[in-house]
Amino acid sequence: MKENNIMKMISRRDFMKASAVVGAAGVLTACGGSSSSTAASSTAASSVAASSAAASTGSANVGVCIYQFADNFMTLYRTDLEEYLKDMGYAVTIVDGKNDQNTQTEQINTFLQQGVDVLIINPVQTTSAQTIVDTISPSGTPIVFINREPDKAVLDSYAGKCCYVGADARQSGTYQGELILETSTQGDINGDGKITYIMCKGDPENIDAQYRTEYSIKALTDAGKEVECLYEYLDNWDQTTAQQDVANALAQYGDKIEVVFCNNDAMALGALQSIEQAGRKVGEDIYLVGVDALKEAVQNVVDGKMTGTVLNDDVGQATAAADATKLFVDGKDVEEYYWVDYVKVTTENASQYL
Repeated sequence: MKENNIMKMISRRDFMKASAVVGAAGVLTACGGSSSSTAASSTAASSVAASSAAASTGSANVGVCIYQFADNFMTLYRTDLEEYLKDMGYAVTIVDGKNDQNTQTEQINTFLQQGVDVLIINPVQTTSAQTIVDTISPSGTPIVFINREPDKAVLDSYAGKCCYVGADARQSGTYQGELILETSTQGDINGDGKITYIMCKGDPENIDAQYRTEYSIKALTDAGKEVECLYEYLDNWDQTTAQQDVANALAQYGDKIEVVFCNNDAMALGALQSIEQAGRKVGEDIYLVGVDALKEAVQNVVDGKMTGTVLNDDVGQATAAADATKLFVDGKDVEEYYWVDYVKVTTENASQYL
């Protein structure tokens, strides 16, 4: 990234985070309702006019497919992304896949009919990535995959016209494990020589969920720790589901639970509600970690209600995705992968991310 882009990213972080969180609250209120659908329909209806305007000004038309608007992190991401693309002078249309691959496929076909210059795709199902490429490639339209990593073979099948922008989820899982190892008891609160935990998992098809689940525990075992998984819950990134499952786990396993690992902060926020309702106290008789560094989660870290979280840098990823899009628009060479590092968020540095 160019230096001026980096400076811009830093100076706008607070504003973008704050405004995006407000947007997230509005979308979540309408989860399964009409607000997200209306927004998607409205942007789709206006895209033809946007395309004509963009063509007359010499800019580019960019279609953005988000797997689901009612996702906390992707709300932050798409807000950042839209801002950066518009700053580049591009006409941007963002649509809500509503967590349904058929819906997203229809949206992609509509974008192709409209002749967009670049497609940015956050796939509903990474297993459908090859089908997505096969659908788009005859048109020659470049693709920037974001957030959900396709297999390398998918990118290779459309070499030079397809890339992935994201963060290595193995790093985020490793950082979660390290956050536990950095506590005063290294996760072994009862001192019996074993770390007992439960895991709140995201979408089982999502490579981020798979890696965070695996590498958070690998960090502990690599450090020579004995671990015991009491239960893994498939909470699919959802706060309410995680709250219910953690409440059930606390009722079933009680003080045996020393650590609650959550693949994202939304589930960690749900877990925290149940932890507090059960009379447990994070940092004293239980540990809790998440990923994303959502504003509410970071505040909980500051307040000692969460052990830590891991910044999934929406600003950095959105900037990288916008930069990759510009390379495609300008007809320049594009690399196959663009990686953005995660950052551990602890009580020592959390205030920087509020």
